[in-house]
Amino acid sequence: MSLRTVALRLLPATLLLLAACSESNPKTDTASAKEETMANTADAIDHSKSASPSVSEKPSATATAAKPTAAPDTAYAQDVAMFLGGLQPSQHSDLKQLAATPAWQAFAKDQDKSWDKYRATHTTRMTQWANTELDSVHASSPTIFYPFSGPDFLNVVTMFPTSQTYVLMGLEPVGSIPARATLENPRLLPAVKTSLWSVLNFSFFRTNDMAVDLKSVELDGALPLMMLFAARTGNQITAIRPVQLDAAGQLQDAPKDSIAPPGLNQKPALVKTIPGVEMKLRGPNGQPKTVYYFSADLSDWKLTSKSAPLEFVRHLGPLTTYVKSATYLMHKSYFNKVRRTVLRRSRYILQDDSGIAMKYFQKGAWHFNYYGTYRRPINLFAKQYQPELTAAYHDTIHPPKQLPFGTGYNWRQTDSNLLLAKRLVPLAD
Repeated sequence: MSLRTVALRLLPATLLLLAACSESNPKTDTASAKEETMANTADAIDHSKSASPSVSEKPSATATAAKPTAAPDTAYAQDVAMFLGGLQPSQHSDLKQLAATPAWQAFAKDQDKSWDKYRATHTTRMTQWANTELDSVHASSPTIFYPFSGPDFLNVVTMFPTSQTYVLMGLEPVGSIPARATLENPRLLPAVKTSLWSVLNFSFFRTNDMAVDLKSVELDGALPLMMLFAARTGNQITAIRPVQLDAAGQLQDAPKDSIAPPGLNQKPALVKTIPGVEMKLRGPNGQPKTVYYFSADLSDWKLTSKSAPLEFVRHLGPLTTYVKSATYLMHKSYFNKVRRTVLRRSRYILQDDSGIAMKYFQKGAWHFNYYGTYRRPINLFAKQYQPELTAAYHDTIHPPKQLPFGTGYNWRQTDSNLLLAKRLVPLAD
């Protein structure tokens, strides 16, 4: 365990959250659009975040005509997912020898303990709650859109286990399936453990610290953790392929060079596309699932010239949107495009108070169910306080319902909230 991790565990929870989200000199909504981007917001939240390359411009003819990369070895991908998750790889896996080492055995034992605790405090309660409160939502939610998600397949599949397609978007690079040399790195297992600690204890990622930890052991993006979460939620990986979006938001096979780690002399034409990955799964009950992750900046300034992410979303049909621990980005005027897409294309929206501010929901167009407790946001986000939510949570005629688990920045069960918005008017064209 690193000294930094030990220090974090000794800090009070409030200081931990401030360390996870420390923002200096936040800009106002009236600032120049060129200054206000999703990437800039992430930089402000944690100064340790390294600069990430621009990832979404109109692709050139060269990029679209490039030869698709070969599909990765699915059996190897599943074994890697199991190995990273502290689960025994398959009997004939080349990783079986690595899994027999004392270091991995200790890691696996520790992970079992952590995941058992997480199931007791989160997964079991979330599943029971979702089966009751989201029953009708599940029946009408083949596709889930999860903006600002990072690699968090864990929470979305727990909330929506019967959905068929999950579309995740975040700033983190896509990443690739770890090579054998990476899995042999003695620093790998401590880095994975450190990176998972906050999501298993607080339900959200300390994203930028996670990026630093994983980059140090050559885990180069969201995919390795998505694979880990798939394995730990009982899903079997059946296929993984790198993909990209063209200017019209159409899905394409990605040339191999287009998902190379930052700084590897990528050709300018290739970095202009929206890089992504498609992960095919077989669920615990045999149901096929498809998970997409796209590395994209969803701020208005980026989407003005690089609208492919939202074009892709608009062609998915009716959505259920899930938003959690989203740093209140859609409260702000310069995230109008993604907010408007969510409001126009969603039949249901499940979010904590960091999602879409109540003032943006059209009056009479939505029915709201409130869960848990709404207090003021943590100090970092104090300006995003919503008096409308306070009034709703103090409604004695229609009081909020209980929320039996913690979620979001106010991660304690007694402080957490969720809002389920159901559309009452037809979807926009």
